[in-house]
Amino acid sequence: MAWNEPGGGRDPWGGNRNNDGPPDLDEALKKLKDKLGSFGGGSGSEGGGGKGLFFISLFVFAVLWGLLGVYQVDEKEQAVVLRLGKYHDTLGSGLKWNPRIIDSVTRVRVTEERQYSARGLMLTQDENIVEISLTVQYNIANAKDFVLNIKDPETSLKHATDSALRHVVGGTGLDGVISTGREQVAEGTAQKLQDLLDVYGSGINVVKINIEEARPPTEVKAAYDDVIKAREDLERLVNEAQAYSNGIIPEARGQAQRLREEANGYKSQVVSKSQGEAKRFTKLLAEYKKAPEVTRERLYIDAIEQVMTSSSKVLMDTEGGNNMLYLPLDKIVQQGASSQARSSESSDQMVDRIANDVIERLQRNAERVQSERRR
Repeated sequence: MAWNEPGGGRDPWGGNRNNDGPPDLDEALKKLKDKLGSFGGGSGSEGGGGKGLFFISLFVFAVLWGLLGVYQVDEKEQAVVLRLGKYHDTLGSGLKWNPRIIDSVTRVRVTEERQYSARGLMLTQDENIVEISLTVQYNIANAKDFVLNIKDPETSLKHATDSALRHVVGGTGLDGVISTGREQVAEGTAQKLQDLLDVYGSGINVVKINIEEARPPTEVKAAYDDVIKAREDLERLVNEAQAYSNGIIPEARGQAQRLREEANGYKSQVVSKSQGEAKRFTKLLAEYKKAPEVTRERLYIDAIEQVMTSSSKVLMDTEGGNNMLYLPLDKIVQQGASSQARSSESSDQMVDRIANDVIERLQRNAERVQSERRR
């Protein structure tokens, strides 16, 4: 039977309940006090009960204090511990415990890559204004320095970024910032920013700076677009000229090489021929000294033969007279060909006719020569 039912016996506070009313709170507290007082050395003693309550409270407080000092450090974190306001230790990942109130623990995500964006107007080296927007990617290289050396590291990072960017842009022309040298500006800014952060002892490591946009102010953007277009046309024309040069120069060099080879070959030919002619003349001179008349006659015949080789005309020298017999073989051949076209003569007949014509002319010439001799 339950204690709160009618006739249910003793209640949990140690008394008999014979009525249905609520328990007596004062009596319950007194009994609890008596029980706690037994820890102090005597039951019902007022001084002993207070001492026992103190130790219990102290024990409960110690347990709670110990539990509150337990914490977990994540794999991506490091914990910076300050003991009584002074740096004590930097802890890695795992389950850790530090006494509350005495130690102050600050957890920092060191492997996490952070970033922030910035935008501003800068003055370039050639006194032009350029608008730049960039993103800085960074992480924490030293948790102790990040927590202790600078009051607000991220604000200091932004100020240092602005200073480094202005320093680099101030030493670069407008074209370098906007188009050709954007990567160099980003790298120079990252290096300058890292140097400043190291001087501050911020514990921040700059991973990369990305220049997302770099353009002139809106007021002059149209004029600058024209300049960009003109520069692109210039680069295109230069590339076309370079391509033409790459095509024509090797060809010209090849032709020059060919002419040199031909000249060298002609030189070798002329030199060799001259040397051969010189040797031949030396040998002819020795023969000429032995028999001048015969050698002179032989040289004359060789010269006439060389001249008349490419000629279709034949000159015949007759002994005992001053006249030369001229045989126009080319005309005879042409007449024979034309006559063959006009008639259907065979080739043998044509040869016979030409031979007869030649014999007749030779006879006429011989008769003329004999008549001249008789005179």
